[in-house]
Amino acid sequence: MEKSLKHRRVSSHRVLLYLLLVMAMVLSACGAAATPAAEAPAPAEAAAPAATEAPKAEAPAPAAPTAVPVAEVDPMMTVFGEMLPEDALPYDEQISRGACSNTATQTTFDFMVSVYQRYCAGDSAFGISLVDLDKDFNVLPMAAESWEASADGLTWTFHLRPGMIWSDGTPVTANDWVQTYRYAADPEHAWDFSWFYAGVIKNWDEAIAGEVPLEELGVVAVDDLTLEVTTYSPFPPLPGMMHFAFPLQAKALEAYGPYYNNDPATSVSSGRFVLVSLEPGKKIVMDANEMYKGPTPPFLKRLEFIYMDPSTNFASFQKGEIDSVGYESLTPADLDLVMADPVLSANYFRHFGDFRTDYLLFDTFNAPFNDLNVRKAFAHAVDRDIIVKNVMGEVKGSPAYSLLMPGFPSSDVKGDLHQYQNYDCDMAKQYLSDAGFPDGKDFAPLELWLRDEPPAFQAIFQAVAASISECLNVTIEVSNKDRKVYTEAMNSKPTGLTFGAVSYGMDYLDPTNMLGIFKFGGRHSWKNDEFDTLISEATPLVSDPVKRDQMFRDAEKILVDDVGAIFIDHRWQGTLYQPYLMGDGFRVADSNGIAAHHWGNDWVIGTQYIAKH
Repeated sequence: MEKSLKHRRVSSHRVLLYLLLVMAMVLSACGAAATPAAEAPAPAEAAAPAATEAPKAEAPAPAAPTAVPVAEVDPMMTVFGEMLPEDALPYDEQISRGACSNTATQTTFDFMVSVYQRYCAGDSAFGISLVDLDKDFNVLPMAAESWEASADGLTWTFHLRPGMIWSDGTPVTANDWVQTYRYAADPEHAWDFSWFYAGVIKNWDEAIAGEVPLEELGVVAVDDLTLEVTTYSPFPPLPGMMHFAFPLQAKALEAYGPYYNNDPATSVSSGRFVLVSLEPGKKIVMDANEMYKGPTPPFLKRLEFIYMDPSTNFASFQKGEIDSVGYESLTPADLDLVMADPVLSANYFRHFGDFRTDYLLFDTFNAPFNDLNVRKAFAHAVDRDIIVKNVMGEVKGSPAYSLLMPGFPSSDVKGDLHQYQNYDCDMAKQYLSDAGFPDGKDFAPLELWLRDEPPAFQAIFQAVAASISECLNVTIEVSNKDRKVYTEAMNSKPTGLTFGAVSYGMDYLDPTNMLGIFKFGGRHSWKNDEFDTLISEATPLVSDPVKRDQMFRDAEKILVDDVGAIFIDHRWQGTLYQPYLMGDGFRVADSNGIAAHHWGNDWVIGTQYIAKH
């Protein structure tokens, strides 16, 4: 971020020069006013003057001081007193526009209110989290300046950045996080991401179950600037998990309830932007938060999010109506066009994203998927290579035979796990016959549920269902469900969703995050005691990283061989930007040579600006 930092250093000198100029003018004006005109005559005696006395001429009024010109605000200066880069448009024109998908289930801006029903303004719209990630996924200070673990590894202490305030002038304190986490753990809330902290934060599981009061949750304010988080057992990845520690304001939460950010009249922000207007299904407008006191204040003056059908995003981008379009809205034909165009291809940034993998899940406690032979039959009936090449597009993905995308810690980069779910239709037919369904005879029709997928990914899962049906002679209907309906079915326990397709990406860069979702009692209806033991024992192991790595590898082998899920593809994510959208955060490469807005880099929004074009 050398360029941005250079301009920000220059800006401080410019501000100082303006202040000195104004002070000099004020002192000059004061000096002129202090020079008296001719002294006024002494007041007359109490006796009235004689009637015959001629009236004295009035002394001339002192001349009005000359108006001091006020220094004009530089049109290249932000509300934070920082100068825009030299190639930027003036500050009043720093308006960025993005696209939103129009879904009826969006209800909140706030992560801790609902993860799967959020408006599309970004996680950090109205509050910065305790930590962020750099371009290499290392943990960065954000709302917390520093943190450390206790000697026993059970308590993490986060020291908050002093001077942070909410947009209503209320100081940001550790109590905001305490009340946020208590709300998230409240069983009456039924937070749709509550599984994330299961088995991690002390008394989380008991609070969710209503077995202990929320005051006993392991999130405590030591003082206004010190937050303590206690875990059930040593948990080395905890700081990375705090990337999602976006605070609600304790005062507004109590006064207006959890949806206070939906109304500009009650919305408050400690983040980079404040809410101007919300028209669900139409438009969201946010302006730079002049009260923001965190790192990387934004160059952008305004953000606008326009609702549109995802299938029209690329056309809107081509018309210049929006500044970027995500990979999920680009069809293979769109990507072919992008890659063939020298300007478009130069502004398409492919990256790992959150190391996301698409897979099929099922209820393994009931027929037909309680039979391992059926699960293996389905796994070997998916022709991943053809689907990725012809439907997904190799720019957008690669075939997956396991959960962890190559490049993620403990992932199978050599392909040792391919054998357990590789495409082999003859083998698939044999497994189904062994399960008692030769050539698919008497196998009941299935409905494959999708989780509110855009058209491009609906096509991928339609191809998956067709591959299985053609190989095994079974009937599969694909149904794209509302996100809320899908999530509730998936989270219902112990049985869960019968047959579905879903994707998952990391929440923090550690194998326990990705593999841990398959532990019994978590996201999926699959149980393997050996797998659970390996994950539980490997997670807190910090003294032997080699052993820890191998335990995670062994656990993934069990997951793949026992077909806890059928893995389809690893998503190569990417974003197409207008050539005039600039920012070191996404145009400067990471240590692997990949330039893009990486997952978890919320600070990047502070580096973006609109260049002259």
